[in-house]
Amino acid sequence: MYVSQPFGYDMPSLSGILLDARKHNLRDGITGALICRHDIYLQLLEGPSDKVQAAAQRIGRDDRHVGMKILLSESVADRMFGQWAMLHDPAKTVIWSEAEIADDILNRTTPAEIMRVFEALADQMEQGVLPDA
Repeated sequence: MYVSQPFGYDMPSLSGILLDARKHNLRDGITGALICRHDIYLQLLEGPSDKVQAAAQRIGRDDRHVGMKILLSESVADRMFGQWAMLHDPAKTVIWSEAEIADDILNRTTPAEIMRVFEALADQMEQGVLPDA
């Protein structure tokens, strides 16, 4: 799980990120979710450890992101987003306000609290309340 800030955020840039992520993730057996808007990318990746680490390194080199910070890296038994090469949530569902992000809430929030954001998104998916995917 990582956070970064968009650089030059617009729909074509976001579409390119999602296209690249889905292509690489399908190839590498990675699933996950990207919560985003103009001020934040928050992403959870699931899959083989070596493939997830390679994806994180690739993302860290991507100039469409700045200030990438790994928030949590751990093994899990079950995937939350197993059917999604990369679910896109346009940050309309379960995330902090723009003011909270600007006030640096992520440095005051624990990885467990951030994981609850993804758990809430997974719960919404199970209930059939899907974001634009």
